[in-house]
Amino acid sequence: MTAVTEEILLDRIKSGKLIEDSSQATERYIEGLKRTLIVSADTELISAPAYMNATKDFSTLPSVNNYITVMGIVQDELGHAHIAYRMLRDLGVDTEELVYERKPRQFKYPYAFDVPLESFTELIVGNGFYDRAGFVLLSDIHQNCSYGPWKRALVKVDREENFHLRHGEKWMKAFSKDPEKKAELQRAVDWMFPLTLEWFGLPDGKKKHNEQIEYGYKGSTNDQLRQTWMSHTVPLCEGLGLDVPAHYDAEGEKYVVDFPFPAQFDAEEKRWKFEDGAITWDDVMKRWKDRGPNNEEYVNHLQRGYKELYAKDVV
Repeated sequence: MTAVTEEILLDRIKSGKLIEDSSQATERYIEGLKRTLIVSADTELISAPAYMNATKDFSTLPSVNNYITVMGIVQDELGHAHIAYRMLRDLGVDTEELVYERKPRQFKYPYAFDVPLESFTELIVGNGFYDRAGFVLLSDIHQNCSYGPWKRALVKVDREENFHLRHGEKWMKAFSKDPEKKAELQRAVDWMFPLTLEWFGLPDGKKKHNEQIEYGYKGSTNDQLRQTWMSHTVPLCEGLGLDVPAHYDAEGEKYVVDFPFPAQFDAEEKRWKFEDGAITWDDVMKRWKDRGPNNEEYVNHLQRGYKELYAKDVV
C-alpha cells in the first residue's frame, strides 16, 4: 500500500473526498483531528454537570416540566460526548484514561463552563449563548469536515444542539416580558456575553495550530465564527430590549464589541473589570489554563463513580 503523503492527502481533501480512517491520512492530520475531537468531547461532557448545577435551586424553575427538559438536554450532551470519545477510541486513544484519569485542569473545554450557572435564568442564557456557540461551531464542522465519520455523526448532534439553543431563546423571550425576570436576564447577559465571545478561541493571528482550516476539519476561522455567533445573539438581545455590548457596523459590514476585549474577569463575582482596560491574550490563556471556580467540582463529579469502583477493585 502506498504511504499517504501530505500532497496525496491535500489532493484528496481538495477533490471533496472524505477521509474515512487513519490509513487515508498522515500522522499530522490524525494528531490535529485528535486535538479537535478532545476539545469537542470535553466540552459536551462538562456541560452536563454545568447545566445540572443550575437546577440545584429548584425554586428558580417555573415548573417540574422545565426540570425534565433540562435533564433531556443533559442526556443529549452526554450522548454528544460519547460520539466524540468513541471516534477518539477508534483513532487509538485510551478514552478511559482520557475521561477518568486526567486531572481537572487538563480538560480542554471553554472556560465559561467553569463559572457556575446558579439559576434557571442563567441556564437559559447559557442555552441561548453557549449552545448557540456550540451550534455555530459544530454546524460549520458538519458542513465542511473532511473526516467522514464525524461529518455523518454530526447530523444528529446538529439537530439536538438546535433544540437546546431554541429552548434558551424561547425562555429568554418569555422572561423578558416580566420586569423582575428581565433584570435577571440582563445580569446574566452582562457576564455571559463576553465569556461566550472567548469561546471561539484565540484571534486568527494568534492561533498556534492552523491545520483545522488546512485539513478541512472546519471551514471558518475563529474570528469568522465569532461574527456568525454575534449575528444571531446581538439581534436576539436587542429585540428583547436587553443591553448588549456589541453592535453592527454597517460601514465595516461586521459586528463590533463595545468593551475592551479581551478583559479581566472576576469569576467569583461574575463581573468584568472593563474599567481596567484591555489585557493581553497571554493573560487570557493563563486564566484558561488555571481554570475557573467549578472545574474541580464538575470533573470530580464525572469521575467519582469510576474512582469508587477502582478503589474497591484495589482492595
